[in-house]
Amino acid sequence: MAPKIPSSVDGLRAAGNQSFRNGQYAEAGALYGRALQLLQAQGSSDPEEESILYSNRAACYLKDGNCTDCIQDCTSALALVPFSIKPLLRRASAYEALEKYPLAYVDYKTVLQIDNSVMSALEGINRITRALMDSLGPEWRLKLPTIPVVPVSAQRRWNSLPSENHKETATSKPKETTTTKSRVPSAGDVEKARLLKEEGNELVKKGSHKRAIEKYSESLLFSNLESATYSNRALCHLVLKQYREAVKDCTEALKLDGKNVKAFYRRAQAYKALKDYKSSLTDISSLLQIEPRNGPAQKLQQEVNQKLN
Repeated sequence: MAPKIPSSVDGLRAAGNQSFRNGQYAEAGALYGRALQLLQAQGSSDPEEESILYSNRAACYLKDGNCTDCIQDCTSALALVPFSIKPLLRRASAYEALEKYPLAYVDYKTVLQIDNSVMSALEGINRITRALMDSLGPEWRLKLPTIPVVPVSAQRRWNSLPSENHKETATSKPKETTTTKSRVPSAGDVEKARLLKEEGNELVKKGSHKRAIEKYSESLLFSNLESATYSNRALCHLVLKQYREAVKDCTEALKLDGKNVKAFYRRAQAYKALKDYKSSLTDISSLLQIEPRNGPAQKLQQEVNQKLN
């Protein structure tokens, strides 16, 4: 005997969730669709609930490879509750599958304005950036649709959600740190990386540190074997007071070149700003073993020692 179909919106949604977990995506999508019809028939003024149902059905369409209907449902969800992360991510994935890379880039970038730690968006941006550079050339950014500015209220709404709402967006590791690191860059990739690094250097000279970070990040997509690219990006993070990011980049730089004096110095500066004075002194000591007469390092050492006294 077939199980009885629930007669309430909550029941239909719960049944849809169970079918989705069981891998029965068509059945789940149908249940979400029934819930939507019932909700709309009731004349409910609950845009949050309606948006979730559209987004959930979009996930079913995406799983079944129906990208067109996925995009339509995500757009409906976002019309009800703008800047919701899950429909943005699902629509971006559908655009990417259809090779509509500029639109996918906009959605991934919008997600990162809301929460810059969403791994699936970071992963998507890495893939899409390479595709756009290959297809549109070095001026690809000029050919993108406008990226919307996310209001602070949307960021607060996301941050206030229960932690389980964040799980879907934070389970995977960016592919830049997995597939890219295992890939040996071609001669062409190395040359593209070099040119992008030089563009970043020119932007630093002009004081455009945010744009420089973008260029260095693009450079690392083509080749992440250049220690100086990481230490240069670290400098930009320092200027922008993004100290933890600066530490990470310096650490990557030192993995590639254990005698990168600038990486030791910039990481020491970042540690000092983070009030991790012992780590700062350790880096200064390592630097001075390489360059005993390095004046800026000696001055920084004095400043850090004063903090400890």
